[in-house]
Amino acid sequence: MNINLKASNLELTPAIHEYVQTKVDMLEKYLGDIQVVNCDFEVEKAVGGQNKGEIYRAEINLQIPRELLRVDKTEADLYKAIDKVKDHMEEMIISYKEKLRDQRRGK
Repeated sequence: MNINLKASNLELTPAIHEYVQTKVDMLEKYLGDIQVVNCDFEVEKAVGGQNKGEIYRAEINLQIPRELLRVDKTEADLYKAIDKVKDHMEEMIISYKEKLRDQRRGK
């Protein structure tokens, strides 16, 4: 899957790029025959409140026919944020496929 990866307030290293690519590639098995029109992934380092320190945010926008699936998560560790986004997107894809299946069956 082709990913448009963007980093804000953070240097996009090859390790981060490869990690994101492997996690998004894992989503392909859940998509099955659903065609992905566009996939945008953004990672950002944001400064939290007074005592919170650095907070990392990961966001994925997955555009499929007639739908846009979007997940946004924040975490103290960048890799944890990426993992949470992937896990939540899996659930959204499964829910979307169940919704399509129910519509085809007339439920």
